[in-house]
Amino acid sequence: MNNEPLAIPRRVRFVELSAKALRALADGDLAGGSAEAGVALDQHFVGDRARWIFRHRAGQLAEDPSAAPWITRAAVAEPDGVVVGDAGFHGPPDADGMVEVGFTVVPGYRHQGYARAMLRALLVRAAAEPEVRTVRARVGADNKASLATIAGFGFTRVGEEGNESDGPAIVFEIPADAIRAE
Repeated sequence: MNNEPLAIPRRVRFVELSAKALRALADGDLAGGSAEAGVALDQHFVGDRARWIFRHRAGQLAEDPSAAPWITRAAVAEPDGVVVGDAGFHGPPDADGMVEVGFTVVPGYRHQGYARAMLRALLVRAAAEPEVRTVRARVGADNKASLATIAGFGFTRVGEEGNESDGPAIVFEIPADAIRAE
């Protein structure tokens, strides 16, 4: 008899982080960011890396407000209603119809299936958009958790890149028409 717990498929919904919420979080104002988003965000949302990302996304919205439906959102577990991370695309589809996914799970919720739930929801969203032809995922070569997360979704390794601050990354892509809705 197998005594391992059964894996429970996770579900998430996304809550928009407006420009005002992104600016508050970039400034380290967790209460203000939470109030603006309408959900209780975790301390993770005002960590150094998150603040840098949210500052970048707020600037992106200032330059192009039409990017709002595509960029970072809070990921809320269903039916629990707790924020388990953030996820979105790096921006709207480019001229070639490519979007790049990004997701982060709050440390206390890692290894519970939330990253896969976020990625699944992002892929389904991308596949539903006629202008999206390709979805890209860029994963740090040493990020075993994210490499495991994208496995089984049909991504193909298309290259490698890297820089001094982030180190080597593996680039994966999947054609939007190959994404299965679940």
